[in-house]
Amino acid sequence: MSDGDEEYPLVASETVFDGAVVTLRVDTLRMSDGSEARREIVGHPGAVSVAALDDQDRIVMVNQYRHAVRRRLDELPAGLLDVDGEAPLAAARRELAEEAGLAAGRWDVLLDLHSSPGFSDEAIRIFLARDLREQHPGDGFVAEHEEVGMRVSRVPLDEAVRRALAGEISNASAVAGVLAAEQARRTGFAGLRPADVPWRP
Repeated sequence: MSDGDEEYPLVASETVFDGAVVTLRVDTLRMSDGSEARREIVGHPGAVSVAALDDQDRIVMVNQYRHAVRRRLDELPAGLLDVDGEAPLAAARRELAEEAGLAAGRWDVLLDLHSSPGFSDEAIRIFLARDLREQHPGDGFVAEHEEVGMRVSRVPLDEAVRRALAGEISNASAVAGVLAAEQARRTGFAGLRPADVPWRP
């Protein structure tokens, strides 16, 4: 299967918006029948998310306001890969400390996702974190904007699965992380990838 460069060659590309987090570009591709088509693509730096399980099989959830959908959502601790040179695992450790005040003694890769590949290149690596302990964020961290009102809770994993399947948890990476954490628990956490396994977003 082609990565796309050969089967759908790029004819032209124009960046029409370059924001603080995302870019918007318009790509012109040659289709397999020889015609050309334009695709609007949202460029994204990538992100990490953390399914953190404690020793009582509770998953750590954060609740924060999301303006795009104009309501608060229950999510997993997560954040952008927007620090130059920061590895995904380091970003995940930082986000778990900043958003939930926690560190973990055991890290594994749970999932790799392309959240909306029809129009965005956003990729998310979801980690499974276990052996939790309290950890204050690094010096200099100050919560701001939506994070100021963020609420942290621990939800029994069975309850989180029920809520995801009932549509009560709708954040895509949270749903995926909750369901994958349950599957990992069922298999005794066998077959998970090491936390530092290479990633091609």
